[in-house]
Formats: sequence, structure tokens, C-alpha cells
Amino acid sequence: MNRRSLLAMPPLLAVALAIPLAHAQPQAQPQAQALPTAKPEEVGLDAERLGRIARFLSAEVDANRLPGAVVMVARRGKLVFAEAVGYRDKQARAALEPDAVFRIYSMTKPLVSVAAMILVEEGRLQLTDTVARHLREFDRPMLVSQPRLDPITAAVSYAQVPAARAMTVQDLLRHTSGLAYGEITQNAQVKAAYTQGGLFRGTDPYDARQLTPQQFTAAVAGAPLAKQPGTTWEYSLSSDVLGRVVEAASGQRLETFLEERLFRPLRMADTGFVVAEPKQGRIAQGLGVDPALNNAPVGLLDVNQAPANASGGAGAVSTAADYLRFAQMLANGGVLDGVRILSPATVRLMTADHLDASIAQPVTPGELLLGTKGYGFGLGFATRLADGVAGVPGREGQFMWAGYGGTYFWVDPKEELTVVYMSAAPSVGRAAYRRLMMQKVYAAITG
Repeated sequence: MNRRSLLAMPPLLAVALAIPLAHAQPQAQPQAQALPTAKPEEVGLDAERLGRIARFLSAEVDANRLPGAVVMVARRGKLVFAEAVGYRDKQARAALEPDAVFRIYSMTKPLVSVAAMILVEEGRLQLTDTVARHLREFDRPMLVSQPRLDPITAAVSYAQVPAARAMTVQDLLRHTSGLAYGEITQNAQVKAAYTQGGLFRGTDPYDARQLTPQQFTAAVAGAPLAKQPGTTWEYSLSSDVLGRVVEAASGQRLETFLEERLFRPLRMADTGFVVAEPKQGRIAQGLGVDPALNNAPVGLLDVNQAPANASGGAGAVSTAADYLRFAQMLANGGVLDGVRILSPATVRLMTADHLDASIAQPVTPGELLLGTKGYGFGLGFATRLADGVAGVPGREGQFMWAGYGGTYFWVDPKEELTVVYMSAAPSVGRAAYRRLMMQKVYAAITG
């Protein structure tokens, strides 16, 4: 099985593959650099046990359950494990390289959450702001679709009632806005409205990028809410709407704001919302089917063409090395390589639990992400509530999120761990890979 280890390469080549230089831009780009490297034993990790990760992934590739994966593990700010296993394009027999570009889907959400908090720090947003303050389309009475079950016929009907209060920026960040996802919601009325508005297309999961920002906002505001704002944690289009709020508050397109305020300062040279033609040969391709679902056909976003809107919830692309830099910035309390993105106080606020006892959680964040309880939700991330309860290793304060396409990251501040896992595998079994990655990384800790 093909494996490429970033750490086994000559230093200059390793740096180039970890974060390749961007192609010429109107403004000069700072030169990209990888995280500093160390041997696992120097930071309290067992190299042989870390090696189990690559062996496991190789077996999954050989069994045709994964096309390939890139995994990067950092501890105490040092990159100690970086492996690319399998294929970038299995049909073409093209090996997966460490600099492969992945569709990160919902791992876009933490990026946009950080963008919003940059604006909060600058006073251009407040968490208590109503969404309507920034998006005029929401400046009207919102209606909530409430299902009613006929006790005799068991038929479900819907009544629309006024929203008890307006949704806020904090609601968007913590998914208590009352919005939903057409792919997830059981509310047929909401799903129908999302379908009519172009927000949900059953053949293209989590893809509403064909709408302009104005069309997107109008469609969301014109649909009924699935829940009363502030009452229920429901994974939703909240981050997409947050992206529109970032645009309104900053006066820039979301992709421009992120490039100028996050990607370029952190030297994330391969992160954005479209892959330019010179880099398209690095895009990781899926198997085209889901082996965990009887090989049912499954596709991925087309990221070769610029979207009509930069989807703040599911539209970005990145590499493992780029995203590791982003995650390490958060692990460091908002700073990396002397570049401060957020204050430590803001990072603490984002990674604290924001779901109190008054907020219903029919499906908890941990159950959605990992199939286990034990997690709350902050401002853009699931956050671990205690050392125990959860069915995976980790310490209280661990935070994380993942993407539909098969990507995952987590940060454990107490263990000083930062881990990124990238695959092109939009499978119903992806939560199992997240759990297995956690088990294997934590099993390598020696002190």
C-alpha cells in the first residue's frame, strides 16, 4: 500500500508539501511554513503506536472501504506524525500526497465562526445582535412551523405560529437559531420550503452554492423556522447565514474577508472556496459509492468552478497542513507564529459550552458527530463537558468538528494535542473513523 510520510522527506520538500506556495496573487503572499517538527518521544508520544494509524488506514484502503487519508498529529505545537495513505484518485491509480486538497464541508463552519468573532472583537458585531440588524431580509415577523399529530389517523399537519423572539448572532454560532438542514430535518413543511427556495437539493447534499448571497438570504428568510429561536440545538444552515452576516458587517464577500483576515495571515495557501486550475490535479476524489451503504452512489461538491455564494456551512476546500495551522492557532489561544487572530479570552468563550439546561437537545452534538453523548456546543465547535461520559478518549475542554466529505479535526488543550484527519469518503460510517482516530492517537500518549 502506498504511503507518503511528510516527516520522512527532506526538510525543504516536507515544507513545500505541507503547505505549498500559492500561485501568483495581486498581493504578495507570505511564504508558507509547516509547523516545527519533533520526534514523537520528545513530546510524550509513542512512535510505534502512532504507526498503528497508517497500518489501519492501509487495511481500509486495501479493503476498498476508503480511497485514502491524510493524518497529521501535533503535540505541544510540534508536528510529530504526518502520513498520506492510499489514493488521491483510485480510478486513475494516483497516489495520495500530503498536499492533497479536500472538500471540507462542515469544517468550513469553524472558519466562519472565527471570522465572526474577529468582527465581534472589533465591535462590528455583538453576540446579542439580532440577525435582522445585519440582514434586512430577516427584518419581518418570522413564523415557526409546528407539526401536529392527529391522534386518530396519525397524520401529521403543520401550523405556523409567530416566533417568540428574533434569532441572534449567538444563535447562529451555536445552532439554536430555529433554522434546519433540508438533509436532516423531519419537518416536511420546512423541507418543502427549502426545496422550493433552492436551499435543499436531494441529489447534491449540503450544496446551495448556486444561489447568489442575496438569493440565499431571501430564501432562508422566506422559509418557516423549524424551532423557536433559542430553544433547541439543531444542526442547520446557521453557519451559512452567519457567513452572510460576516459579509454585511465587514462590507466584503465572505471569501475575501477570510482570505485577508485568516487564510493569508496564517499562511493557509490552499484554503478557499474554489480550486484554481493549476491545483485541480491535487483534489482528492472519492470512490463514487458508499461501501457502508451497500455501495450506494455518493458524490462530492464540484470545486473547480467559483460558486455563486461562498457557503459558510459547507463550501470550503483545504489541505491537512493548512487546517492544522488553523487548529493550532486555536490551540495556542488565538495566535500562531506571532500572528494573533483572536484573543485568548475569545477562544475560551468560543470553546466553552453554550447550551444550558433550557435548550433542548433531541440529538446532542456528540451523538451527531461521534455517536456518543458527553459533548455540548460552543461558538462553532462541539466541546467536551467532562473527562468521562463520552465513549471516546479525551479531556474536558476538548473541541472539534467534522465534515460530511470525510474530514475531521480536534484540539485537546489539556493534552496539548491537535489532530487533523482528511479523507474523501462521504460515508454513513464516517463517525466510526472519527472514533478510531481518537482511540489510536490517545493510545500513543506516554506522558
